[in-house]
Amino acid sequence: MNLWINTFIKFFFLLTPFWVISTFLSMTQGKSLGARRKLAIRVTLAVIVACAVLIFGGNAIFRMFDITIDSFRIGAGCLLFLSAVSLVKGSSNATPVNDGHDIAVVPLAIPITVGPGTTGALLVMGTEFQSYGDKAIAGTALLTAVLVVGLLLYLASGVEKILGQKGLNVLSKLTGLILSALSAQLVMTGVMGMLRDHL
Repeated sequence: MNLWINTFIKFFFLLTPFWVISTFLSMTQGKSLGARRKLAIRVTLAVIVACAVLIFGGNAIFRMFDITIDSFRIGAGCLLFLSAVSLVKGSSNATPVNDGHDIAVVPLAIPITVGPGTTGALLVMGTEFQSYGDKAIAGTALLTAVLVVGLLLYLASGVEKILGQKGLNVLSKLTGLILSALSAQLVMTGVMGMLRDHL
């Protein structure tokens, strides 16, 4: 149970839900509540597919490109740190989209929800679950995390009324701090692994 909870929390913050909500609201200004909710469902489905491919296809990708897991940990940690800095700084270039263009997969699912840092972290974390039991735990934890984020997007208008834009910004910055700690852990694990292999 502890493994599931820890995995869920990591995945939840990797998806940067509060920044995603802010961006979602910014990009859907002028859309009706029904249109926003339909879009939230499509985004959630796209994120589920993307995350499943990343977490369960990591080993195959590493073998294909002959990349060591420790090297990828360092690279993924650096990218995740850049994402964390962006969250803490509160940088966002989201603009409303009113031309009928479908934004569910690109850019809302990828790269806003599943960005470069999140992609690298999911690939690395997927390789850490070796047994079928651990993979099942990771899969259900990931699915739950994505569904919770999807529910927040579905209720985004209400969440904005409760927290306000300032509240969402504060939570986004806190998420950035948590991601910076996760990125440091990834980098240190990768460095220690490479040192072990070469000593």
